[in-house]
Parts: sequence; C-alpha cells; structure tokens
Amino acid sequence: MAAILLGCRENNQDDTLSVIAARCSVRSYDQSRDVDGATVEALLKAAMSAPTAVNLQPWEFVVVKDKATLEALAKTNRFGGMIAHAPLAVVVCGDTIQEARGEPNKWWMLDCSAATENLLLAATAKGLGAVWTAVYPHDERISAVRQVLNIPDRFIPLCIVPIGYPADSSAKPKDKWKPEKIHNDKW
Repeated sequence: MAAILLGCRENNQDDTLSVIAARCSVRSYDQSRDVDGATVEALLKAAMSAPTAVNLQPWEFVVVKDKATLEALAKTNRFGGMIAHAPLAVVVCGDTIQEARGEPNKWWMLDCSAATENLLLAATAKGLGAVWTAVYPHDERISAVRQVLNIPDRFIPLCIVPIGYPADSSAKPKDKWKPEKIHNDKW
C-alpha cells in the first residue's frame, strides 16, 4: 500500500480511508465486554488531535462508566436510550470562554465537533462501535446533562458518545456519496 507523509508522521492513506468508510452509528453493545483504560486513552488522544481554531483546544471530556450515571444520561435525550446499555460514554464539552482574552469562544462547537469525529473514527479503528447523540443546541438536554454531570456554567455539553464493542454486525455504513452535491469552480 502506498504511504504518504502527513505532517511529521507517515500514514497509510488506504487504512485511513478504510476507517472513514467503515464508520457507522452503532447503538447496540456487547455488555459482557468492557473497554479497557488504554483503549479509552487512545480514543481521547485521537479526539485531542483534532484541528482547533487559534489552538484554543476548548474541549473537555467526561468519561462515564458508572451504570447509574449512564442510565441518568440516557434519560436526558429521548433518542439516547442506548447510552444506558453501553459500557462507557464520553461527553464532549466545550469551553465557551477564550481564556487568553476573556472573550466568548465562538469556535468551541466547531472544534469539539472535529474532536468528536476523531473520537468516532478512532473507535471504529479499534473495533468499537459508537454513535454521536446530540446535546447541543437543545437547551433542555444541555441543562439535564449539566445537572447529571455537575458541568460548570462556562462549559456546554456538545454531545454524548456511547462506546462499546458492537453486539452484532448489523450496523453498516451508509453510502453517502452524492456526486450531484459537488460543484466545480462555481456553484
């Protein structure tokens, strides 16, 4: 396979593209298998490798493994029932203040979205299943998640990502390739 140089690292583009193509939303987890700490750390390192405006790195991650807390988080989102059945969830939160300037950080949601996508791709690469469950921009979800996890006011929970080994192989990536959405040179 051909390798290309990306920044300071050699990377196999075929492997990278295969992981991207294989990513799908997994909502059913093998409850007999835990995700070990080294794997969780690898996922979080991948998330923190995301691009970030002005290198602010506004993300904070709450790793939840406690069953009662997972159940409480599942109740914060009518589409989040699978959270209660995952061995863990990562809540991606954004810092809404630019510390250096004390101004609002208007890019937090973009940076945290990139970090979430990296987290999802890393989960796929590790043979795990995961799904992005939105918290932001729903005020009632933000408030509920903030209360369950005691999140300080300056941070906003963007999403909850339940993670685990897939219970079955029924989840398949969707073919989202639509050439008609491509415009060359001008619209």
